[in-house]
Amino acid sequence: MLGKWLTSAVAASAMLLAASFAVSSAHAEPQTIKIGVPGAHSGNLAAYGLPPLNAARLMARYYNERGGINGMKVELLVQDDQCKPEMSTNVATKVLSDGAVVVMGHTCSGSTIAALPTYSNTILMSPSSTVPELTLSGKYPTFFRTIAKDDDQAALAVQCALDRLGAKRIAILHDQGDYGRGYAEYVKSMVEKDGRAEVIMFEGITPGAIDYAPVIQRVGREKADVVIFGGYHPEAAKLVTQMNKRRLKIPFISDDGVQLDAFIKMAGKNAEGVYVSGPKDISANEWYKKAREMHLKEYGEEPGHFYYQAVAAIQALLNAIEKSGSTETDKIMQALRTEYVDTPLGKIRFNEHGDAEGAGFSLYQVQNGKFVELN
Repeated sequence: MLGKWLTSAVAASAMLLAASFAVSSAHAEPQTIKIGVPGAHSGNLAAYGLPPLNAARLMARYYNERGGINGMKVELLVQDDQCKPEMSTNVATKVLSDGAVVVMGHTCSGSTIAALPTYSNTILMSPSSTVPELTLSGKYPTFFRTIAKDDDQAALAVQCALDRLGAKRIAILHDQGDYGRGYAEYVKSMVEKDGRAEVIMFEGITPGAIDYAPVIQRVGREKADVVIFGGYHPEAAKLVTQMNKRRLKIPFISDDGVQLDAFIKMAGKNAEGVYVSGPKDISANEWYKKAREMHLKEYGEEPGHFYYQAVAAIQALLNAIEKSGSTETDKIMQALRTEYVDTPLGKIRFNEHGDAEGAGFSLYQVQNGKFVELN
């Protein structure tokens, strides 16, 4: 009986000790800083999502080789949403269940919008989601970004069409997604408000379609003297190629979803003369040079689209964690808004809406197979 009693007592003590350890562990400081990295890492839009992933990996190594942040190493939780809103909620749930303290992603605005309700208590910082309502609506207080808004680049498109090209009849096309349609709607509103030109078409196209002949024929019939397109490079490349095949040689203006080398490769000579908006040239910045060299050394090629914005996002998040001395969302948010950090974009912090102060767009044109920044 005594032996049985002793066995029961030992078992009870062990259970009590285990429970006590579990409680203390639940309140212990994390041993690593886990950063979620959701994005388009495969699929048609991987050209936008892989450069930010490379940035996250390189910056995690950079900080870890220097001892981490506040004594903790950086750990990445990588998830692929292929820029598909229907996948992004599950991806967001996964990175949070795995313990992400902060998140750098998603790549596309549609995926970001779909996932944001899941991040109601966690900071999400995107290097590439440009829909203005993400910061201006007030619906997403934990959202931040290191890229300017679509209304900023829409203004550049309208200025190009009206002032540079003297357009009077403007055809506006979009891919029906949150990003492309939103950009197109801002363009339409700005053209109509200005009053110097007429919007003679506002039409959505189907992403992935092989032939855009009907809409291109209508552009010709309506005698448009410029086309402004909201969307991504695969559709833009098809549009300009098919327009040129039909000898419809009118200026084509688009957004930063088109400002990457993949567009020029897909469109070939048809890309010549195309105008796009994109992040300002920051090549003189010291951290830009350092981040570029890191990428060249690791991957043997130039960084892709949104790489530098992603480097800045990781730097800003880790700087805020370090300066606040905390992994609590409210304290990190306060530090993001008050503490400057040196990045490839320059010295930045974030305004009350979550937009990076100092980030902006420029107008580019494809000249001799390269994007050239215009004055």
